[in-house]
Amino acid sequence: MTENLSLHSLFRRIAFNDDQEAFKELFFDFYPSLCVFAGRYISSPETCKDIVQETFYSLWKNRKKIEVTSSFRNLLITSVKNSCVDYLRKQSVRQIHSERQDNHEIIDTPEEIYTVSELEEMLKTALDRLPPNVRKAFELSRFENMTYNKIAEEMDVSPKTVEAYISKALSVLRVELKDYLPLTLLFLY
Repeated sequence: MTENLSLHSLFRRIAFNDDQEAFKELFFDFYPSLCVFAGRYISSPETCKDIVQETFYSLWKNRKKIEVTSSFRNLLITSVKNSCVDYLRKQSVRQIHSERQDNHEIIDTPEEIYTVSELEEMLKTALDRLPPNVRKAFELSRFENMTYNKIAEEMDVSPKTVEAYISKALSVLRVELKDYLPLTLLFLY
């Protein structure tokens, strides 16, 4: 219990007083164990370190906006876990894309080129129909490869709001592009 109070006190000093010494103390207390925790998901120690450092950077950058609902320790662990899952998902997509390029799965017949250009036009039209905030969140996620947390920072909304925006965009696109869904999935990734 006293450890939770101590963490809560540190976080309050960071959030309300911009206390860099409290932040350093928090960083040095949690960094090694969070790197080990990230290692449960990712085999590269360097990547684990990068993810944990990015988590702390995000914490410092958003210290005024963060709401701790359960405990500060849970917030850190959940943040690192989510970052690891995001990293693994992006790596999986990159791997699939790389394998397709290695196998020379390139669209080159006139029919396929026509279908892709038609799909691009339909996608652009569907995106134009989305509300501006939904469209921006979707484009930053899918075309700029930004994480929900980074999009939330840029748009000054919560990550849950970004998640809702992207979910709404995907729902609309599923309806608008239902005839092209398999090709759309390849195009978006």
